[in-house]
Amino acid sequence: MFCDNALMTLTVSSSDRTSPARAIGTPRRRLLAAAIALACLGGLSLSVDLEIARWCKAGHIPKELMRFLNFSEVFAHGIGVATLLLTAAVLDPTLFDPTFCVRQGGRRATPRFGSLPVSRDFIRMAMTAFAGGIMANLIKETLVDRIRPRAADLGSAVSALATFGDSIAANIISHSDANSFPSGHAATAAGFAAALSWKYPRGTWLFVTLATAAAAQRVASSAHYPSDVLLGAALGLVGAAFLLGNSKPETSSLDTTTSSVAH
Repeated sequence: MFCDNALMTLTVSSSDRTSPARAIGTPRRRLLAAAIALACLGGLSLSVDLEIARWCKAGHIPKELMRFLNFSEVFAHGIGVATLLLTAAVLDPTLFDPTFCVRQGGRRATPRFGSLPVSRDFIRMAMTAFAGGIMANLIKETLVDRIRPRAADLGSAVSALATFGDSIAANIISHSDANSFPSGHAATAAGFAAALSWKYPRGTWLFVTLATAAAAQRVASSAHYPSDVLLGAALGLVGAAFLLGNSKPETSSLDTTTSSVAH
């Protein structure tokens, strides 16, 4: 009796959570709307880019806060994101387990991607996490030059537009010092947060918080201006909108819980 009640509760909870009547727009539209909002904020933030960059470069941020922000960078760095994806795959059998299967419609279905022992959900999450960062890197490597705050003479800049090009360059050590716009880290963090929220909606607030902290770290460490991270995050959400679309995960952790209760 307990198992039957638990199974019914899980089923009802699942249907309530995914009810179209409770959704506001479609997932793709929500992601695109958020991307447009971030892009608009990025344009507006050009007016305060220099003031914020100067304040951060002067070292006014408390050490404990800076320590937390530096830690959060793992959520935006390529190696960190790959490690977190691997961790999720190890913990969640719907992402990586060659022997995992669930009952759907009275038949057994596997969530694997072709002959690989990874699911299509995992492939889609990985593509979404890195798509925005790739787009951002292509833009700044081929189209736009902007001096990072750490390599710029911010005192001589009269407006944020002076940071584009090399007119206020003061201490360029590597080519990346001229690749501030847009932020690849922020794009990756936003895409990764969207991918994790798609698969694990219960943790959306946590994923958004970590992505925000990772983006803030880029400004706090004088690696980027606020407009860089806002427009970078917008790119990450655009990539998520097209890669995730309006689809739902093929399997979720609820499937495994339901299967365990039923047995």
